[in-house]
Amino acid sequence: MNSKVVTRFAPSPTGFMHIGGVRTALYAWLFARKHGGRFILRIEDTDKEREVANSIPHIIESLTWFGIEWDEGIDRGGPHAPYLQSKRLDLYRAYAEKLIAAGHAYPDPYSESELEALRNEAVGKKQPFLFRDHRPAKLSPWDGRQPLRFRAPRIARYEWNDLVRGRLSAGEEAIDDFILIKSDGYPTYNLAHIVDDIEMGVTHVMRGEEFISSTPKFLSLYEALGATAPAFATMPVILGPDGKKKLSKRDGAKDLLDYRAEGYVPEAMMNVLALVGWNPGTDQEFFSKDELIAAFDLSRVQVSGAHFDEVKLLTINQHWMRTLSDEEFIARGDFHDADREKLRAAVPLLKERARTFREARDMLAGELACLFEKPALNRGKLVAKEPADRPGMTKSALEGLLGLVQALPSDVSTGTVKETLMPLADAEEKKGKGGRGAVLWPLRYALSGQERSPDPFTLVALLGAAETVSRIRAAIAILEG
Repeated sequence: MNSKVVTRFAPSPTGFMHIGGVRTALYAWLFARKHGGRFILRIEDTDKEREVANSIPHIIESLTWFGIEWDEGIDRGGPHAPYLQSKRLDLYRAYAEKLIAAGHAYPDPYSESELEALRNEAVGKKQPFLFRDHRPAKLSPWDGRQPLRFRAPRIARYEWNDLVRGRLSAGEEAIDDFILIKSDGYPTYNLAHIVDDIEMGVTHVMRGEEFISSTPKFLSLYEALGATAPAFATMPVILGPDGKKKLSKRDGAKDLLDYRAEGYVPEAMMNVLALVGWNPGTDQEFFSKDELIAAFDLSRVQVSGAHFDEVKLLTINQHWMRTLSDEEFIARGDFHDADREKLRAAVPLLKERARTFREARDMLAGELACLFEKPALNRGKLVAKEPADRPGMTKSALEGLLGLVQALPSDVSTGTVKETLMPLADAEEKKGKGGRGAVLWPLRYALSGQERSPDPFTLVALLGAAETVSRIRAAIAILEG
């Protein structure tokens, strides 16, 4: 393949960007990039009844965050502008007139009540209703106020090759006289997307399996227009948590930007979605954008449904978070007004423990809140691990730790802190009652004010020797009071 490859993503502005649509866009984009082609983003907004306000900016924001860039299309322009179908009505009308002139289209003369009567008649005869069996004998000119229908050809069977599913076919029963342009002047999907694909030179169409049954319609219309159909590649469905049916809103399908709000990074979302229905043929699990482009091959897209695993997403997200520099980690984490110096000190711990930026923010607000403000201490909790037969042990342990910390340099590693303080804890362990916990617990609590926090050696390293000394002294003062 060469630079003539053209793919597109053409969503309707009818709601949020779910992962199924994003995965289709990703495969179309990867294929275009892999073969040095072009990727187009256009908006199919001819179904005005279902359109949701602000969907178009949402689509643009979603794809931009995800990391897909388009060569031409909505919000960017290009040689085939406009890329909004509602702005291309004259073009669809011109194609419709060509079909009328060639005898491939005609105005629908029936009212809704007349059509309903014909359908009921077919039901009574236990026959399928086919509009082509009721084509009017005499046709009046089309004035644009009636629906315009396509005159379906009588073809015994349609066959086509799908780049993922292989050879597919359907009989003539799959093709009836479908509507091309509605009475409101807007084209149906059947006409509009075909006209746009022809005009924009689209060579490969990535799509969901719900379009397979309509392919004979599309092929018959391409033939009537004297145009070559693009190659079709049908994507596997994304399955819900039970692995049995297509992922839906009921099963927890979310807006792509919900994942952003939850603290996932786009590198992870792209990595995971690429692997939902495609495999590289190797054991490689982590893929950068460039690696995906290099490895992507339609022949390795599977036919059967694929499961979107949010547990795996967490693992892959943590991997990509850890690859960020500390400064980029802070910039992307949306940590608001946190003290930047203390935040920089905490980044290694956040990278080690947090799987999403939301978890990182929760850690800063919870177990790491002590890094940004002095804790309020409770005397009872300070002495919680003190042996009953050794009153005053907690205070003496803190005093011993105080002396050791005072000897530490201002900037010290966790390892050095542990090497310095553990001998004191080990000495208590040898004495029996109380053990290490009677030493390390009051230190941890004095520094954090929490029952759950990072280990005390990590806290000392994060806080620094001077702040640690201040907090130990505050704890001793409580015990002296």
